[in-house]
Amino acid sequence: MDSLTAVSEIAAEFSIISSDTGIDNEFFQTDITYNSLSTIFELPVIGATGFAAIDLFLFSAPDKNASIAGELNAGQGFTILNEVKDFWYVSVNNLTGWVTSNLCMINIPDIIPSIVQDNTNTYSSLMRSSQIDIPNITGHALYNAKDFNLRLGREEYIAPVLYQMAAKIFDAQKTALANGHTIIIYESFRPHDAHQAVFENFEELINTNAAVRRGVSSGWLFSGWFLAPSPYNHQRGTAVDVSLGVILEKETVVAGGFQFTRVLKYSEFPMQSQMHELSADAVIFTTSIYSRDDIAWRSAVYLDTVTEGTRILHNYMTGSGLTPLASEWWHFNDIEATALATANDVLGKFQIEKSFSLPVK
Repeated sequence: MDSLTAVSEIAAEFSIISSDTGIDNEFFQTDITYNSLSTIFELPVIGATGFAAIDLFLFSAPDKNASIAGELNAGQGFTILNEVKDFWYVSVNNLTGWVTSNLCMINIPDIIPSIVQDNTNTYSSLMRSSQIDIPNITGHALYNAKDFNLRLGREEYIAPVLYQMAAKIFDAQKTALANGHTIIIYESFRPHDAHQAVFENFEELINTNAAVRRGVSSGWLFSGWFLAPSPYNHQRGTAVDVSLGVILEKETVVAGGFQFTRVLKYSEFPMQSQMHELSADAVIFTTSIYSRDDIAWRSAVYLDTVTEGTRILHNYMTGSGLTPLASEWWHFNDIEATALATANDVLGKFQIEKSFSLPVK
């Protein structure tokens, strides 16, 4: 089925569902040119790919008291067809219904395509410690997270985060773009199984290599500052590993009345360590800061090893409401989203490998 046929069928489906359920037509985005008033991103939420973070009910209307139209399993991907307040109207496997959006993830490239994506853990992991390879991890593909994206017309990484975190990432990217920079996402969601494999092999390396052990235990450090057992914020969809680049070449792309910057060439800022160097080399503060404290980091003192690139990146990310991790210059959490995910037992015990996006017309 081509994209125009798919769009026509979805438009027809809206009409049928509206008449069958008696739901007011205002709930449905029947104009599939995606003139969504709710969008706050470069491209609209409507037509983007979403994923259920936990098992969720599909309702017959955007109301938790409505009848249940079906269920989504944790990790199930879908196409977002409409947005009303805290609900998405979604389609997957010939099933449609309304789902609570705050317990879903959204694919960042679908709505903020200006951000550069380079998930090295999907093809050759950079994870090392004290410049020493982690057996079975360094140089290996840890999971698959790339698919042809109909919206972008190309193969692209799938980079899900919990929906409420997406607005903060977008805010950081807007500020970066205004200064000729771009955020580079190295990883967002990391599946439970992949994380556990990294954790177990890293722990084994620490136990058998004195240099690695020293690198994660100097001063206030211990190994848990770099990797903890799952569930970790990456499994919850509430953390991103990012770097920063200077844009060298770009183009403006127009789609369905929306326009965004596509970065064609960039130069990454020199940082204090390589991405995913799990040792004291990646530490940014002189003291430990509780990772779920949204205040303490504000008065923390940077180490002398922190580079200008790290400082600029931190200004962009923290200025948008995200919180840094004292031990990793690249890692940022959304504390509010983490509290929600933790309260609802988001565990990330699933694989995310497919895009369900529709083109913007």
